[in-house]
Amino acid sequence: MTRTRRVGAAVALAAAVACAGSGCTVIPVSGPYTVSDTGGGDPLNKPFQRMIAIPPRDDWDPQLLIRGLQAAMAAYPDDPAVLAGYLTPKAQAKWKASGPVTVIEDAFQVEYPGEGDAEETYGLKGKQVARIDPDDAYVPLSGNAPERLFVLKKDARGVYRVDDLPDGLVLTKSDVARAYRLTNLYYLNNARERLVVDRVCLRLKPTESFAQTIVKRLLKGPSSALRGAVGTVFPEGTEVESVGTGEDRVVINFSGPLLPLDLGEKAALVAQLRYSLTNNKVANSRTIEVQIEGEQYWTEPPNPETHWLENGGNTPYYTSKGSVHVMSNEDAGVAVSGPAGETNSDFKAFALSSQQAGAIVAAKTSTGISIASLTPEGRWQQVIEGADLTAPTWRRDGSLWTFDQHNKVVLRFDPNGGQGPERVSAPGLDGLDVTAFKIARDGVRVALRTGKNTVQLGALSEGLNGPMLGNLHTLTSTEVEYKIEDIAWEDDEHLLVLIQSTAGRILNEIDIGDGETIGIPLKDRLERVAALNGRVLAEANTDKGPKIIELNPDRQGWTSKIEPNAKNPFFPLG
Repeated sequence: MTRTRRVGAAVALAAAVACAGSGCTVIPVSGPYTVSDTGGGDPLNKPFQRMIAIPPRDDWDPQLLIRGLQAAMAAYPDDPAVLAGYLTPKAQAKWKASGPVTVIEDAFQVEYPGEGDAEETYGLKGKQVARIDPDDAYVPLSGNAPERLFVLKKDARGVYRVDDLPDGLVLTKSDVARAYRLTNLYYLNNARERLVVDRVCLRLKPTESFAQTIVKRLLKGPSSALRGAVGTVFPEGTEVESVGTGEDRVVINFSGPLLPLDLGEKAALVAQLRYSLTNNKVANSRTIEVQIEGEQYWTEPPNPETHWLENGGNTPYYTSKGSVHVMSNEDAGVAVSGPAGETNSDFKAFALSSQQAGAIVAAKTSTGISIASLTPEGRWQQVIEGADLTAPTWRRDGSLWTFDQHNKVVLRFDPNGGQGPERVSAPGLDGLDVTAFKIARDGVRVALRTGKNTVQLGALSEGLNGPMLGNLHTLTSTEVEYKIEDIAWEDDEHLLVLIQSTAGRILNEIDIGDGETIGIPLKDRLERVAALNGRVLAEANTDKGPKIIELNPDRQGWTSKIEPNAKNPFFPLG
């Protein structure tokens, strides 16, 4: 298994490291802002190190000046004054630090033509690995970034300064690893009965604890990936006054229009706080005390309700000779009740609404999508017509979804609505060839395969005229000669992508928040995958026919579970 280095991973640095020729020094932050990796110090903080840049020297050549300028950009949020010394008065008046942060590999080049006139143009070239948007979204990128050009001016003394440069900061991967942390924030779906994770990249600040940084950012609302698709209990105008610790508790003091909230809203508010803090390893196993302007408002002991991340059941299913079976740990399982448990070769691509009472199974046929209840009285009923539909997928509200490839529209059917399927607005899909459509178990995110090489993510929101699909952005693309065979939600944060390469099948686990990719080793040829709560199942094609295999806990090998003639593993929802 190979793993790309996570941007938020700890960076091993000496206590004081001089950046040769770049005019910068890395020093550890002292006092209450430093926490050891073993958990010492204030539990509300994260360890980090600050970049301290020094002013330019008059004898620096253009390459040293630009490298020093980049170091000053890394230090800019904590000390903006140093960077100004690298610029002429004209550039100081024009340049703005705002906008997306460009993240490049540590090994970048400064190219310049050598001796020249009073004004010369130099380029900073480096492979761009990501950008950090103004809303703190971390967007992984591939390929070379456009060269950033700097116009340098030499005065009568022969001293160089930067006279013109593009707006925005340029940081290296090490700069980001040193001063930022990838952070999970939690918001509410439209029904306000489940949390939805939003992964952002937050800069650590010497002036406040990391816990306070998290809560302040939580109040600002979701990043662009989820904007309009999730909500929050915190009303606009709520401010964080302080975040501190009492005895075995975290005390969060707010000001603003928090009153009044009913019991359900208070529980949701604390759930947003607790999961945003504890899932970032801050304030674990502590009571959450909410105050308003110093007065105790709500206290919850360190035993959060688990329904906030509920997934609709975790029993796996599979098909054998056209019938749906419940998978057990002891044997091959038994056929489900109703028509889905009967042998029928016309039905494929099964999906289950949930594992609760009244569960409904859906399947694709040559003429459309049909559904049936898992009861002896159940009957197949075609509810969506079309010969070119993607495999059915259920949303946690009980609605059934697919993409009509012929008419290029998203279709939704509500079994409780009593009417035919409705078209769902999805303007971002105009002109795209959607070949797979999977709704996540949070009921908000959607993964789409477009064409044969690209996976995109979107989010479902509620518009004036019903549900909408928006916020589309690319998660991953493969080489042109490759093909994405299958996609499956593993959990709220990870998507499994099965790829046919020139050398064989590849299975990748991709973090949807930061693009971290883990390659899962394969022995058999996989046809499709399914996952939930850490379990990964797959249909493997062997000489003896299809079988179901399961990824071992160490994620280094697979164990045969059901063979032969076992296909199409699936979990509820997803």
